[in-house]
Amino acid sequence: MKQLPKSFFARDTVEVAKELLGKIIYVNGFRGRIVETEAYGRDPASHAFKKTERSKIMFDTYGHVYVYLIYGMYDCINFTTEKNEAGAVLIRAVEPLNKIDQLKKRRKTDKITNLCSGPGKLCQAFGIDRNLNGLKLGKEVKVYDDSFRVGKIGQSSRVGIKDALDLQWRFFVFDNHFISKVKN
Repeated sequence: MKQLPKSFFARDTVEVAKELLGKIIYVNGFRGRIVETEAYGRDPASHAFKKTERSKIMFDTYGHVYVYLIYGMYDCINFTTEKNEAGAVLIRAVEPLNKIDQLKKRRKTDKITNLCSGPGKLCQAFGIDRNLNGLKLGKEVKVYDDSFRVGKIGQSSRVGIKDALDLQWRFFVFDNHFISKVKN
């Protein structure tokens, strides 16, 4: 298993979002295979539509962790992308690979497919919070390639947005039981 280099994230956000499928995220001792992502660039549904204090990380970095709060209660983890443009990939869901009993306790459920099947669930299960925001990938948060190859990739509009619905920038491992429960 090898850690992804920073250069992996310096590329087009949509391509990075697709290619993150099947990779392994490692945070706080927890490992999960990435099974669902969303790409965000400078489109109207993105924080990077306008450069603000919160979104400047999407403009100024690639290969960094971007964690923000949604609905005043859920953290979401993203990885910044693109060397010369603004972008980030939201990690929407992972298939948990270890410490399942701990994840069940954190999420207060015995249903394994409900542990990390959404961005807020993932962050709650893995203990991801805004303290990780702005960190370079590679220490506290790592992404590995273990040579796993994804079969069929599904694609749709992003979830929970009302702008830029024409952009089919949500990607998921087709028929995976650990993706978020949205219409595919």
